[in-house]
Amino acid sequence: ERSTSDHCRCRMTASVTAENDADQIIAKCLNPEAPKSFFLFAGAGSGKTRSLVTGLNALRDRYGNAMRLRAQQVLVITYTNAACDEIQRRLDFDCLFSVSTIHSFVWELIKGFNQDIRCWLHESLTRELHELAEAVKKGNPKTKIYGERLRQIESKTKRLQSLPEIKTFVYNPNGENQGRDSLNHAEVIKIGAEFLTTKPLMQRLLISRSPIVLIDESQDTNKSLMNAFMGVQASHKQCFALGLLGDTMQRIYSDGKIDLGVGLPDDWEIPAKLVNHRCPRRVIELINKVRSSVDSHQQVPSSDAPTGVARLFVTAGNQNNEMAVEKKAREAMASYCSDPKWKDEDGAKTLILEHHMAARRMGFLETYEPLYQIERFKNGLRDGTLPLLRLFSDMILPVLVDKQKGQEFAATAVVRKSSPLLHRDALKAAGSDQKVKINEAKKAVEALMTLCDGKSPTFAEVLNCVAESNLFPIPGALYPYVTVKTPRAVATSSSDDESESYDETVSGKVNKFLSAPFWQIERYAAYIQVDAVFGTHQGVKGLEFPRVLVVLDDTAAGGFLFSYEKLFGAAPKSKTDLENAASGKETTIDRTRRLFYVTCSRSKESLAILAYSSDPDKVVKHAIAEGWFKDDEIESI
Repeated sequence: ERSTSDHCRCRMTASVTAENDADQIIAKCLNPEAPKSFFLFAGAGSGKTRSLVTGLNALRDRYGNAMRLRAQQVLVITYTNAACDEIQRRLDFDCLFSVSTIHSFVWELIKGFNQDIRCWLHESLTRELHELAEAVKKGNPKTKIYGERLRQIESKTKRLQSLPEIKTFVYNPNGENQGRDSLNHAEVIKIGAEFLTTKPLMQRLLISRSPIVLIDESQDTNKSLMNAFMGVQASHKQCFALGLLGDTMQRIYSDGKIDLGVGLPDDWEIPAKLVNHRCPRRVIELINKVRSSVDSHQQVPSSDAPTGVARLFVTAGNQNNEMAVEKKAREAMASYCSDPKWKDEDGAKTLILEHHMAARRMGFLETYEPLYQIERFKNGLRDGTLPLLRLFSDMILPVLVDKQKGQEFAATAVVRKSSPLLHRDALKAAGSDQKVKINEAKKAVEALMTLCDGKSPTFAEVLNCVAESNLFPIPGALYPYVTVKTPRAVATSSSDDESESYDETVSGKVNKFLSAPFWQIERYAAYIQVDAVFGTHQGVKGLEFPRVLVVLDDTAAGGFLFSYEKLFGAAPKSKTDLENAASGKETTIDRTRRLFYVTCSRSKESLAILAYSSDPDKVVKHAIAEGWFKDDEIESI
């Protein structure tokens, strides 16, 4: 026992020393006079954001004035808007640091190069049309994909023909981009990567503005863009440095650079942070075991880390009483942990694999499911940026909630900001009759309250109420479904594409959504804003919670990229997985293991894993054989 204790103490001392060294190494690298590139390995809960901010504060003290005189900034690229806000806050919103998401950064870099973008799109669309034409020649006219390819050919041909007419390309990093003059998210990344790779002018622009670029969660940054950044760094070592922060075990998206951190140039620094400041000891032991078959990185707990609790619950799959099963798991955890908060409805964060699992549990499935079946709506629906839903979640809902709470000023602020009735041009046109427009807005809000207060209207009824009064602008995707007479001022937004064809299938799905109860939008909004007790496995990277319940349910998720049944040995490996493993390619189990690592490492106090399985006995045997759980830490429900 003494030997084990001494060994742990030595590991802790070495890790703390390495952590201090890592911060010092980063500070030395962040020298705009002689920038040096680095890759910081930072496992779950290791405090990489703290190290990032510490290094940037040191840079500001030493070199800030000189950089300001040269009109230079340190560019910090991070994963989400929420992460941007947090880093900016911790840096006192200093304009020396440009903090943005990857899409926002790339757009700032390429916007205005309209002729170059037009040429890129012409080549890309021509190539895609040729590939589609070849596929149609070989395809079966009776299949669904054949018809989809024909629609794509029609749409891309129209877009190709319209390119000469577009003077300025537009893009919204936080929303849908449907207009003919709009670029989509994937196009912006591809254009940015190619321009950085092939255009020396673009490289000089980047380096002159930002001699140091730091990329957080670098393992999930698009591999083409990452290769472009590294190419720029290799060609301009004396005046440009990359700082990559991340952990390859936490890569959860397929377009990330798989071998990031491997084979880096000899002149790169490779510091590491090995102390997990977030998780209790038992959870760290679990995630170390999960990781041990992938690489040699092992974390140690902080000196004041609690022991913590981790439990595995298993139950038969294909049940219709998920909420009851999950409640039993929470009640058991309350007993194991002597923590009654596990019993509270919002006491633990429940992580599910797919958004529609949360939609079913939280009661907004009728809203979510029809829209999710429309391919071009999926991304916006998942991240809360879909314009047709933002009408309800960001404009209508806040007005109703504020009015119900008696918060008249807050409700009025929403109307003043978004209503065409009170738009500056409308008030200017009204001249001395501005009071008439104000009264129109008041009556429009009163009509909306009459329809919704204490009642359960459908989305269609609310849409028509708003359209008839012109209270808020109607998104182009919804305008065809307005059935009342509307003022001419209700124009489709510029970000929507009116020329998109609405086939009968799409129309039916939108109508199905519009027939859903409007008040489901309140639950959807809470979920998207991370205020709900549910979150997805992918969506909580970077977040932490005292109590975490991870739900593993492949059948309910209905996906194919991840399989917890395979990870836990309850389902056989597919032929594709075996072939990929033999050739050194990524397998379903590889992806799922990383996702499992991410979800487990969110816990600050206690962790419960609930596995729905077709073979619970195999799950139990596998968990014990892998050393993830002991026999007395597993319970069947």
